[in-house]
Amino acid sequence: MTDEAGRQAALDRYEIVDTPPEDAFDRITDLVRTVLRVPMSTVTLIDRDRQWFKARAGVAASETPRSIAFCNRAIQTHEPLVIPDARLHPDFRESPLVQGEPGVVAYAGVPLRSPDGYNVGTLCAIDVERRDFSAEQIEVLGKLAAIVIDELELRRIAGSDALTGLLSRRALLSAIDELVRGKGREGTVGSLLLLDIDHFKAINDQFGHPAGDEVLRAVARTCGDVVGDGGPMGRIGGEEFALLLPSVEAEEAMRLADRLRAAISSLALDVIDRRRVTISVGLSTARHPVGSTARWLSAADALLYDAKRSGRDRAVGAFLPPL
Repeated sequence: MTDEAGRQAALDRYEIVDTPPEDAFDRITDLVRTVLRVPMSTVTLIDRDRQWFKARAGVAASETPRSIAFCNRAIQTHEPLVIPDARLHPDFRESPLVQGEPGVVAYAGVPLRSPDGYNVGTLCAIDVERRDFSAEQIEVLGKLAAIVIDELELRRIAGSDALTGLLSRRALLSAIDELVRGKGREGTVGSLLLLDIDHFKAINDQFGHPAGDEVLRAVARTCGDVVGDGGPMGRIGGEEFALLLPSVEAEEAMRLADRLRAAISSLALDVIDRRRVTISVGLSTARHPVGSTARWLSAADALLYDAKRSGRDRAVGAFLPPL
């Protein structure tokens, strides 16, 4: 595989790196462990300088440097990489993944090949003892790898976020693009709100990812209740959401932002011991011409950063500077 730029672009199109766990992928790693009788399995994606696990069973780390990854070798061809005993392999016997945690000995990895021919990662089976994987087992691993790719493709084209039911990032950006392209109109294009859950990593660390997922769902439901049909809303990554309010001026948008903050801060979720949940909001109001969706998003993101930097649990708004 020599076209690294094309391979990375193929991975980026899936918009999946650093997303929360999803049952569809977790079930596959569980199946690998059960069917191949191995203690560890991962759905691994090879990012620019790291391997990141979309799903992992029996593995504690969520990522490792790409330079030490067995999977980085596996994506170099379209054939499975099978290593019966890494302790005897000249390229891997000194690897920290062999010498230390998680103590890899036997490895089988099948490349996750996108429809346009790029290996974006692998589906792996890992053992802590020497073993010879049979041809039938590698065939099963290959079929499960194909299911992973199918799931990635379905996720890519879906109009809704699987976890929250809101619009997907792709669908929301499409809605913003449509509004931005409304050239020749006069007056306010609208207001764009970026919302980010404060201290979300601490929630995941203290209560676990399933509890974090419930917080995301609760915030999404609350936003839906407050916003109603006011405008399209989507989850654009991790704990960040975006709300588009067509033709809405800054003052009205700020009032809505404050209602959202109040409603979310009143949540009392048992899964996090009724810990208070707050959000920070960046609000950018634009008039024609906007220039581009990226420009508008960047302005809202800078305001969100201001809200975070000035203490969180607040909304910061401004007009998008004219072109």
